[in-house]
Amino acid sequence: MKQRFITAMILTAVATALLAIGGVVLAAAIVVIICFAVYEEYSALQKAGHHPLSWPIWTGLALSVPLLAIGGAKLLIPVAIGVALVTVGCVIFRREPKLEDIFYSLLPFISLVLPGMAMLALVNIEPKSVQLTYFLLMIAVPCVGDIFALYVGSSLKGPKLCPAASPNKTISGSIGGLIGSLLTALLVGGIAYALAVQSRAVLPAWWHYVLLGLIGGVAGQLGDLFASLIKRHCGLKDFSNLFPGHGGMLDRLDS
Repeated sequence: MKQRFITAMILTAVATALLAIGGVVLAAAIVVIICFAVYEEYSALQKAGHHPLSWPIWTGLALSVPLLAIGGAKLLIPVAIGVALVTVGCVIFRREPKLEDIFYSLLPFISLVLPGMAMLALVNIEPKSVQLTYFLLMIAVPCVGDIFALYVGSSLKGPKLCPAASPNKTISGSIGGLIGSLLTALLVGGIAYALAVQSRAVLPAWWHYVLLGLIGGVAGQLGDLFASLIKRHCGLKDFSNLFPGHGGMLDRLDS
Protein backbone atom coordinates (compact mmCIF):
# COMPACT_ATOMS: atom_id res chain seq x y z
CA MET A 1 0.00 0.00 0.00
CA LYS A 2 2.88 2.39 0.82
CA GLN A 3 4.48 1.75 -2.56
CA ARG A 4 1.15 2.30 -4.28
CA PHE A 5 0.69 5.63 -2.45
CA ILE A 6 4.20 6.86 -3.32
CA THR A 7 3.72 5.99 -6.99
CA ALA A 8 0.36 7.79 -7.01
CA MET A 9 1.94 10.93 -5.54
CA ILE A 10 4.70 10.92 -8.17
CA LEU A 11 2.19 10.45 -11.00
CA THR A 12 0.06 13.29 -9.59
CA ALA A 13 3.07 15.62 -9.47
CA VAL A 14 4.06 14.77 -13.06
CA ALA A 15 0.49 15.28 -14.30
CA THR A 16 0.27 18.64 -12.50
CA ALA A 17 3.54 19.82 -14.07
CA LEU A 18 2.45 18.78 -17.57
CA LEU A 19 -0.91 20.53 -17.23
CA ALA A 20 0.86 23.69 -16.04
CA ILE A 21 3.28 23.66 -19.00
CA GLY A 22 0.62 22.76 -21.58
CA GLY A 23 1.07 23.28 -25.32
CA VAL A 24 3.22 20.99 -27.46
CA VAL A 25 4.90 19.51 -24.37
CA LEU A 26 1.55 18.34 -22.99
CA ALA A 27 0.49 17.04 -26.42
CA ALA A 28 3.73 15.08 -26.79
CA ALA A 29 3.33 13.65 -23.29
CA ILE A 30 -0.21 12.49 -24.12
CA VAL A 31 1.07 10.71 -27.23
CA VAL A 32 3.85 9.02 -25.22
CA ILE A 33 1.29 7.87 -22.63
CA ILE A 34 -1.01 6.49 -25.35
CA CYS A 35 1.97 4.76 -27.00
CA PHE A 36 2.78 2.92 -23.77
CA ALA A 37 -0.85 1.85 -23.41
CA VAL A 38 -1.13 0.75 -27.05
CA TYR A 39 2.08 -1.28 -26.74
CA GLU A 40 0.74 -3.00 -23.61
CA GLU A 41 -2.56 -3.86 -25.28
CA TYR A 42 -0.90 -5.20 -28.43
CA SER A 43 1.52 -7.24 -26.29
CA ALA A 44 -1.39 -8.71 -24.32
CA LEU A 45 -3.23 -9.67 -27.50
CA GLN A 46 -0.10 -11.26 -28.96
CA LYS A 47 0.41 -13.29 -25.78
CA ALA A 48 -3.13 -14.60 -26.25
CA GLY A 49 -2.14 -15.91 -29.69
CA HIS A 50 -3.63 -13.16 -31.86
CA HIS A 51 -1.88 -11.46 -34.80
CA PRO A 52 -2.86 -7.78 -34.80
CA LEU A 53 -1.41 -5.31 -37.30
CA SER A 54 0.12 -2.39 -35.43
CA TRP A 55 2.20 -0.18 -37.75
CA PRO A 56 -0.74 1.98 -39.05
CA ILE A 57 -1.55 3.00 -35.47
CA TRP A 58 2.09 3.84 -34.68
CA THR A 59 2.24 5.94 -37.86
CA GLY A 60 -0.96 7.79 -36.93
CA LEU A 61 0.35 8.53 -33.43
CA ALA A 62 3.65 9.80 -34.83
CA LEU A 63 1.78 12.20 -37.13
CA SER A 64 -0.69 13.46 -34.53
CA VAL A 65 1.49 15.93 -32.61
CA PRO A 66 3.01 17.78 -35.61
CA LEU A 67 -0.38 17.91 -37.33
CA LEU A 68 -1.97 19.23 -34.14
CA ALA A 69 0.67 21.95 -33.94
CA ILE A 70 0.32 22.87 -37.63
CA GLY A 71 -3.42 22.80 -38.22
CA GLY A 72 -5.20 22.07 -34.97
CA ALA A 73 -7.42 19.20 -33.86
CA LYS A 74 -9.40 19.06 -37.12
CA LEU A 75 -6.44 17.37 -38.83
CA LEU A 76 -6.66 14.45 -36.42
CA ILE A 77 -9.93 13.32 -38.03
CA PRO A 78 -8.44 12.33 -41.41
CA VAL A 79 -5.54 10.67 -39.55
CA ALA A 80 -8.00 8.52 -37.58
CA ILE A 81 -9.93 7.61 -40.75
CA GLY A 82 -6.69 6.78 -42.56
CA VAL A 83 -5.47 4.52 -39.76
CA ALA A 84 -8.72 2.54 -39.79
CA LEU A 85 -8.79 2.17 -43.61
CA VAL A 86 -5.14 1.16 -43.92
CA THR A 87 -5.47 -1.37 -41.09
CA VAL A 88 -8.52 -3.03 -42.64
CA GLY A 89 -6.96 -3.03 -46.11
CA CYS A 90 -3.65 -4.53 -44.99
CA VAL A 91 -5.31 -7.33 -43.01
CA ILE A 92 -7.63 -8.17 -45.93
CA PHE A 93 -4.64 -8.54 -48.28
CA ARG A 94 -2.76 -10.91 -46.00
CA ARG A 95 -2.04 -14.36 -47.37
CA GLU A 96 -4.52 -15.80 -44.88
CA PRO A 97 -6.83 -12.95 -43.86
CA LYS A 98 -8.93 -13.54 -40.77
CA LEU A 99 -11.85 -11.43 -39.66
CA GLU A 100 -10.77 -11.55 -36.02
CA ASP A 101 -7.37 -10.07 -36.97
CA ILE A 102 -9.17 -6.92 -38.14
CA PHE A 103 -10.97 -6.70 -34.81
CA TYR A 104 -7.85 -7.24 -32.72
CA SER A 105 -5.85 -4.83 -34.90
CA LEU A 106 -8.45 -2.09 -34.44
CA LEU A 107 -9.20 -2.78 -30.76
CA PRO A 108 -6.32 -0.59 -29.46
CA PHE A 109 -7.30 2.04 -32.05
CA ILE A 110 -10.90 2.17 -30.82
CA SER A 111 -10.17 1.82 -27.11
CA LEU A 112 -7.01 3.96 -26.87
CA VAL A 113 -6.07 5.99 -29.94
CA LEU A 114 -9.46 7.64 -30.54
CA PRO A 115 -9.82 8.68 -26.87
CA GLY A 116 -6.16 9.78 -27.01
CA MET A 117 -6.88 12.03 -29.98
CA ALA A 118 -9.82 13.48 -28.07
CA MET A 119 -7.37 14.25 -25.25
CA LEU A 120 -5.06 15.94 -27.76
CA ALA A 121 -7.94 18.12 -28.96
CA LEU A 122 -8.28 19.52 -25.43
CA VAL A 123 -4.75 20.96 -25.64
CA ASN A 124 -5.90 23.71 -28.05
CA ILE A 125 -8.82 24.93 -25.93
CA GLU A 126 -8.63 28.55 -24.81
CA PRO A 127 -8.71 30.15 -22.30
CA LYS A 128 -6.33 28.11 -20.15
CA SER A 129 -8.79 27.99 -17.24
CA VAL A 130 -11.38 26.18 -19.35
CA GLN A 131 -8.77 23.76 -20.70
CA LEU A 132 -7.62 22.91 -17.17
CA THR A 133 -11.23 22.42 -16.08
CA TYR A 134 -11.81 19.84 -18.83
CA PHE A 135 -8.53 18.04 -18.10
CA LEU A 136 -9.27 17.93 -14.37
CA LEU A 137 -12.73 16.52 -15.07
CA MET A 138 -11.22 13.89 -17.37
CA ILE A 139 -8.66 12.81 -14.73
CA ALA A 140 -10.49 13.32 -11.44
CA VAL A 141 -13.96 11.95 -12.26
CA PRO A 142 -12.82 8.37 -12.96
CA CYS A 143 -9.94 8.38 -10.45
CA VAL A 144 -11.99 9.54 -7.46
CA GLY A 145 -14.87 7.33 -8.59
CA ASP A 146 -12.48 4.37 -8.53
CA ILE A 147 -11.38 5.24 -4.99
CA PHE A 148 -14.99 5.56 -3.80
CA ALA A 149 -15.86 2.26 -5.46
CA LEU A 150 -12.94 0.50 -3.76
CA TYR A 151 -13.71 1.69 -0.25
CA VAL A 152 -17.50 1.45 -0.46
CA GLY A 153 -17.34 -1.96 -2.09
CA SER A 154 -14.84 -3.36 0.42
CA SER A 155 -16.89 -1.99 3.33
CA LEU A 156 -20.43 -2.93 2.26
CA LYS A 157 -19.66 -5.87 -0.04
CA GLY A 158 -22.87 -7.49 -1.32
CA PRO A 159 -23.79 -8.86 -4.78
CA LYS A 160 -21.15 -8.87 -7.50
CA LEU A 161 -21.41 -6.36 -10.33
CA CYS A 162 -19.94 -8.35 -13.22
CA PRO A 163 -18.13 -11.47 -11.98
CA ALA A 164 -17.49 -12.76 -15.51
CA ALA A 165 -15.20 -9.77 -16.21
CA SER A 166 -14.05 -8.72 -12.73
CA PRO A 167 -14.91 -11.00 -9.79
CA ASN A 168 -14.08 -8.46 -7.05
CA LYS A 169 -16.33 -5.57 -8.07
CA THR A 170 -19.67 -5.21 -6.30
CA ILE A 171 -22.90 -3.36 -7.00
CA SER A 172 -22.46 -1.34 -3.81
CA GLY A 173 -18.98 -0.32 -4.95
CA SER A 174 -20.33 0.68 -8.35
CA ILE A 175 -22.99 2.90 -6.79
CA GLY A 176 -20.41 4.41 -4.42
CA GLY A 177 -18.09 5.07 -7.34
CA LEU A 178 -20.85 6.79 -9.30
CA ILE A 179 -21.62 9.05 -6.33
CA GLY A 180 -17.91 9.82 -5.99
CA SER A 181 -17.66 10.74 -9.67
CA LEU A 182 -20.69 13.02 -9.44
CA LEU A 183 -19.40 14.81 -6.34
CA THR A 184 -15.97 15.20 -7.94
CA ALA A 185 -17.40 16.79 -11.09
CA LEU A 186 -19.39 19.26 -9.01
CA LEU A 187 -16.33 20.04 -6.88
CA VAL A 188 -14.19 20.69 -9.97
CA GLY A 189 -16.93 22.93 -11.33
CA GLY A 190 -17.15 24.86 -8.07
CA ILE A 191 -13.38 25.38 -7.91
CA ALA A 192 -13.26 26.45 -11.56
CA TYR A 193 -16.05 28.98 -11.02
CA ALA A 194 -14.33 30.38 -7.93
CA LEU A 195 -10.89 30.75 -9.52
CA ALA A 196 -11.67 31.61 -13.16
CA VAL A 197 -13.22 35.02 -12.48
CA GLN A 198 -12.54 36.43 -15.97
CA SER A 199 -13.64 33.34 -17.90
CA ARG A 200 -16.76 32.28 -16.00
CA ALA A 201 -18.95 33.02 -19.01
CA VAL A 202 -17.30 30.25 -21.07
CA LEU A 203 -17.21 27.62 -18.34
CA PRO A 204 -19.77 24.78 -18.55
CA ALA A 205 -23.14 25.35 -16.88
CA TRP A 206 -23.70 23.63 -13.53
CA TRP A 207 -25.87 20.90 -15.02
CA HIS A 208 -23.09 20.01 -17.46
CA TYR A 209 -21.01 18.96 -14.45
CA VAL A 210 -23.86 16.75 -13.28
CA LEU A 211 -24.00 15.04 -16.67
CA LEU A 212 -20.22 14.76 -16.91
CA GLY A 213 -20.05 13.28 -13.42
CA LEU A 214 -22.75 10.68 -14.09
CA ILE A 215 -21.78 9.79 -17.67
CA GLY A 216 -18.08 9.95 -16.85
CA GLY A 217 -18.62 7.74 -13.82
CA VAL A 218 -20.45 5.11 -15.86
CA ALA A 219 -17.89 5.31 -18.70
CA GLY A 220 -15.02 4.99 -16.23
CA GLN A 221 -16.46 1.84 -14.69
CA LEU A 222 -17.15 0.34 -18.12
CA GLY A 223 -13.58 1.11 -19.14
CA ASP A 224 -12.30 -0.63 -16.02
CA LEU A 225 -14.45 -3.70 -16.72
CA PHE A 226 -13.42 -3.66 -20.39
CA ALA A 227 -9.72 -3.71 -19.46
CA SER A 228 -10.40 -6.50 -16.94
CA LEU A 229 -12.11 -8.51 -19.68
CA ILE A 230 -9.07 -8.10 -21.96
CA LYS A 231 -6.71 -9.19 -19.17
CA ARG A 232 -8.86 -12.19 -18.37
CA HIS A 233 -8.99 -13.12 -22.06
CA CYS A 234 -5.20 -12.84 -22.30
CA GLY A 235 -4.50 -14.55 -18.96
CA LEU A 236 -2.87 -11.51 -17.33
CA LYS A 237 -3.11 -9.93 -13.88
CA ASP A 238 -1.64 -6.58 -14.98
CA PHE A 239 -0.75 -5.26 -18.42
CA SER A 240 2.82 -4.59 -17.21
CA ASN A 241 4.80 -3.59 -14.10
CA LEU A 242 5.60 -0.06 -15.31
CA PHE A 243 4.25 1.59 -12.16
CA PRO A 244 5.11 -0.19 -8.87
CA GLY A 245 1.91 -1.09 -7.03
CA HIS A 246 -0.30 0.04 -9.92
CA GLY A 247 0.57 -2.21 -12.85
CA GLY A 248 1.00 -0.84 -16.35
CA MET A 249 0.03 2.34 -18.14
CA LEU A 250 -3.19 0.77 -19.35
CA ASP A 251 -4.04 -0.32 -15.81
CA ARG A 252 -3.98 3.38 -14.91
CA LEU A 253 -5.78 4.60 -18.05
CA ASP A 254 -8.56 2.02 -18.29
CA SER A 255 -11.17 4.28 -16.65
